[in-house]
Amino acid sequence: MSDDVDPGAAERVARRPAGPDESARASRLWWERAADEYQAEHGGFLRDAGFVWGPEGLDEADAGLLGPPDRLRGARVLEIGCGAAQCSRWLRAQGVAEVVGIDVSHRQLQHARRIDEETGVRVPAVEADAQRLPFADASFDAVCSAYGGFPFVPDAAAALAEAARVLRPGGRLVFSVSHPLRWCFPDDPTERGLTAEHSYFDRRAYVEEDAAGRAVYVEHHRTVGDWVRAIAAAGLVLRDLVEPEWPAGHDRVWGGWSPLRGRLLPGTAVFCADRP
Repeated sequence: MSDDVDPGAAERVARRPAGPDESARASRLWWERAADEYQAEHGGFLRDAGFVWGPEGLDEADAGLLGPPDRLRGARVLEIGCGAAQCSRWLRAQGVAEVVGIDVSHRQLQHARRIDEETGVRVPAVEADAQRLPFADASFDAVCSAYGGFPFVPDAAAALAEAARVLRPGGRLVFSVSHPLRWCFPDDPTERGLTAEHSYFDRRAYVEEDAAGRAVYVEHHRTVGDWVRAIAAAGLVLRDLVEPEWPAGHDRVWGGWSPLRGRLLPGTAVFCADRP
């Protein structure tokens, strides 16, 4: 257990395969360390009860990707990779009947409890892995994930099949990830981030390792076509692919996302799919 609680710091970056257990462990350890800083830096942008699909600021209140409000009010919704449950809390504030969040990080869920206490809007949340959802078949009317678990698992098709499994017939899955095109470019918000350095077709994971070679952060790349095929393999029907444009007047820099890059390159992809 001490290996999980006190991981080594990242010492080097590798591009290599990373399996499901290694990826889940790395995500848990990274977020245990990063949750406090992440919420302090980005909490204002995300809002205690707000549903933002990515750094461009596309808001579910405007986009309506999960469906009409009247349909959602009687729904049961699962948020995968909920973090501090800002999106789930926004859904509850809109009158959604029941919202449940999961996250691999205990520390992120502690922030969710803190905000629950501050706002008085409580969201049930479970510490769990997107690769192994602890819910019965056909439990939810909608599943959502805003930069949640899907970029961090090695088998996208298996993770999407899990999401499809817990969806009721006629239910909707909407999830956002880093736009696959971004993988060609350095994660740099300046002009350096406009020069392609990597092959779009290199599907090896991005892995940050500690001094002992253990993964402390893992993110997996797949192409747009890979995502489309994974959605189809899960038995879902793709309804929309949204590539949010960088809005005028939005000057926030978030990692490699910035107005400079956002005016030229897509930074986020939002996939909308239905279970027949």
